Amino acid sequence: MTDLLAAHRDRLDAALTAIRSRGYHSAFPESPSPRVYGENAAADGKTAFEAHLAKTYELDIPGAHGTVVTEQSPFGIRMDVAYPRVVEEGLDELLTAAQQGLADWRRAGIDGRTGVALEILDRLHKRVFELANAVQHTSGQAFVMAFQAGGAHALDRALEAVAYAYEEMHRYPATATWEKPAKGDPIRMEKTFTVTGRGVALVIGCNTFPTWNSWPGLFASLVTGNAVVVKPHPLAVLPLAITVDVCREVLAEAGFDPNLVTLATERAGDGLAKPLAQRPEVKLIDFTGGSEFGEWLEQNATQATVFTEKAGVNAVIIDSTDSFKALCNNLAFTLSLYSGQMCTTTQNLFIPAGGIETDEGHKSFDEVGQGIATAISKLLGDDARAVEILGGIVNQAVISRLELAPEYGDVVLESRAIEHPAFPDAVVRTPLLVAIDAEDADVYRRECFGPVSFLVRTADTAQSIDLFKSTVTEGGAMTAGIYSTDPKILDEARDAALDAGVALSENLTGQVFVNQSAAFSDFHGTGANPAANATYTDGAYVASRFRVIQSRRHSAEVAAERR
Repeated sequence: MTDLLAAHRDRLDAALTAIRSRGYHSAFPESPSPRVYGENAAADGKTAFEAHLAKTYELDIPGAHGTVVTEQSPFGIRMDVAYPRVVEEGLDELLTAAQQGLADWRRAGIDGRTGVALEILDRLHKRVFELANAVQHTSGQAFVMAFQAGGAHALDRALEAVAYAYEEMHRYPATATWEKPAKGDPIRMEKTFTVTGRGVALVIGCNTFPTWNSWPGLFASLVTGNAVVVKPHPLAVLPLAITVDVCREVLAEAGFDPNLVTLATERAGDGLAKPLAQRPEVKLIDFTGGSEFGEWLEQNATQATVFTEKAGVNAVIIDSTDSFKALCNNLAFTLSLYSGQMCTTTQNLFIPAGGIETDEGHKSFDEVGQGIATAISKLLGDDARAVEILGGIVNQAVISRLELAPEYGDVVLESRAIEHPAFPDAVVRTPLLVAIDAEDADVYRRECFGPVSFLVRTADTAQSIDLFKSTVTEGGAMTAGIYSTDPKILDEARDAALDAGVALSENLTGQVFVNQSAAFSDFHGTGANPAANATYTDGAYVASRFRVIQSRRHSAEVAAERR
């Protein structure tokens, strides 16, 4: 193939500039408009997606035995896509094959591997509408969100990981001449420093964001010289099957072993992740999902460096505001987007029992809750519009939590079912708001993933900040927010957020929401509280995925003299 790095150099350079400046940057257009992607792009992508349905996805995966069908669309369509099934007995063959191409992949060098990674991203971008449909019908995201979060923004995050890895790998020179002063001529050594991967990396995918949460780790590991085994969630295989397919295609065309990237699809209940994660060949693991399994990986996959994003209890402190309507509207969208099925959605809203001061006068606790409830009802009042914000409920576990939550306190806003105009079998639910007391710690200190949020009645803002700090410190959080017109309160909230190790959003009343993060500028997670031990992305996220191995020899001049 031609020089792939040269072909994509401008995209890489722009990403490198962005991670240093932390300003706005987007390498892949987030609008699915025909004006951006062409008149036929959406239709062609949907056709490509539909071509996978009720067929076997042909991937030649070493160690696979038979096929497995595991996915059920939250929107009710029949998928029936069959994938090569990997079981524990096939892991020897799979991992042996994954390692076969590592030496050639190392010899490709930093620039060679980076060029291949950038070409993979470019080809995934060309299939972004196909991927958006695949993400929609496995995660339950509405199409536009699936296109953005599962396509354009996921590509941005993957490119960000590549840029960080490229910069970290280039921190060291490839060669150096070492001279030590001595009597007579100095002692001279020629030294070579080679970036080498750790071995095999494992990416364990999640149901809700199969690409956005998997691609950063996949590309960070691949570009730093590792082979990657992708184990998708059984209910969200297709987006990662397409990803692996593209990776293998580009690797083969570039002259590398396609088994550097493989897919390990399992049947629900097979429990493949545990034996795979503990294999001695696996040196890196990326996981997004529940705390129980994330903590198991951290404690038991001791031969590997483990990157986890787990459960948390995201919080917003409401103290006062100079725009009550905008506050309510912002929180309404925050709580409604994708039916709250995001690791960044606010769960706990800490509100003083005595109410808050606003531009509309004093608002009692009940009035604050009602203001947010009214804003949600207005936002989701039109069913056709509502489904494009809410998407579909991803699995039955979310429904079970939603049905149980009213028992925890006083319902401020009931959740209602909405019939999807395009997908009558979709399960769509609006958010539920429940008012509880600060004493109900057993409720709000654990994650209730889905469209459920708690209005926590506190003694005052000081207690709100204390509870925010303690819940994040103990249970973790991916996001936090504060609404206050008092600079002193804002300072206290900032200090609490720093102590607890969570990113803080202040007085969001416009078109930026606490549960959204921007690649190249916002860090997703901090690695500083129990919700995640790493962040998307920074130098630490990529640096431990490779090692620098040196060789040294006497300089050519000395060698010649000795001869």
